Amino acid sequence: MDAKTLARFRGALIAEKQRLLNNSKNALKSEISLSPDDLSDETDLAASEINQNLIFKLRDRERQLMAKIDEALDRMDEGTFGTCEDCEEPIEPKRLEARPVSTLCVACKEKLEHRQKIYA
Repeated sequence: MDAKTLARFRGALIAEKQRLLNNSKNALKSEISLSPDDLSDETDLAASEINQNLIFKLRDRERQLMAKIDEALDRMDEGTFGTCEDCEEPIEPKRLEARPVSTLCVACKEKLEHRQKIYA
């Protein structure tokens, strides 16, 4: 992969990481605050708990994506970014455009998903 393309992917990954960090900071200020006055009955309490669980799941997904971004940046430093971890062939540029944290080419990802489906 040429240096210009690599720099573009690095910029996109860093921008996404910054967006996730900003989103987390904003979440700490607004989403996780509860007032006892807002929970006047059991229905409100149940709705609040469901909402909090959803927020925690979303934050966990963001945390996992952040880890994948860090791994992709590490692969860039190592010179292995854009190479399939399974077959060691180059990952298609369109796949990397859609999902820069990809570690597998389309064919290997499909094989993995098929195996997971069989054993699930």
